[in-house]
Amino acid sequence: MKACLALTIVISAAGLHAQTAAPLGTIDLADAEVSTTLQDTMPVASGRAKLAGASTVTAKEGRNAELALTRGGQVLVCQTSVLHATPAADSLLLALDRGAMEIRMKTTANDVLMTPDMRLSMGSAGELDLRMRVTRNGDTCIENRGRKAPTLTISDAFGEASYQLKPGQHVLFEHGSLREVVDRETTPCGCPALEKPGISIADAVVSGRMTPQQAAAAQPFPAAVSEGLAVPAPAPPEPADGSTHVQIATTLTFDPNAAPPAPAPFTAPAPAPTPEPAKGGPFRAVGRFFKRIFAH
Repeated sequence: MKACLALTIVISAAGLHAQTAAPLGTIDLADAEVSTTLQDTMPVASGRAKLAGASTVTAKEGRNAELALTRGGQVLVCQTSVLHATPAADSLLLALDRGAMEIRMKTTANDVLMTPDMRLSMGSAGELDLRMRVTRNGDTCIENRGRKAPTLTISDAFGEASYQLKPGQHVLFEHGSLREVVDRETTPCGCPALEKPGISIADAVVSGRMTPQQAAAAQPFPAAVSEGLAVPAPAPPEPADGSTHVQIATTLTFDPNAAPPAPAPFTAPAPAPTPEPAKGGPFRAVGRFFKRIFAH
């Protein structure tokens, strides 16, 4: 329910501004998948798409997508992250569905930032240099950089709590709760490091230079997964070389009305063998003794 809240508000805002379709900005289609209210007439020049109206930007794996805003400034959408943006004449709504983003722009008092759990509004105009990250369990890391940054008023989705984020503050809201705040967070909130320059592992697989198995061995935990931005891929299928992995599963059940199991049949143990007496017994030994005496 919370995950859909930001998207619902973006769609509502899109309906209010659908007639004007305010320009949003441009983005390189090599770095992101995009959709906009003017999808059918979205102009593209030199690989960059011009977005207008309510738009959704999904950064590709292994790439950060930079949205150059028409108003000035940019929003860096980190790899695999999803951003919904709705521009208007005097405001901009940015909703981070999941993942991370970095914002550098001059703000107005009407600009709004959103996550599935919280709403961030500007106390005044200012120069925003913000890092934000939302993990799958709702942990929300926010770093409000710069001494000229505006103070952000953060409220939860239901308006039951609020928090003032001042310039220079770096905080973590555990599970997206304004009541569970780590006010001296040190973990970076922005984009994780990308792969080293050169051909990426994803491009190597597409071009046939590397098999999926080789790619997995070279980078078993991609940054987007290890940093909590993307969902891990499912386990690979059983190998085709004949080797198998056996998994055993069982279910334990208990029925209080069931009859007790029949006892096992009783088998008497075999009697211990009786030791055989010595030949002749003790009397024969006594007889041999007297025979030796009287023989002389």
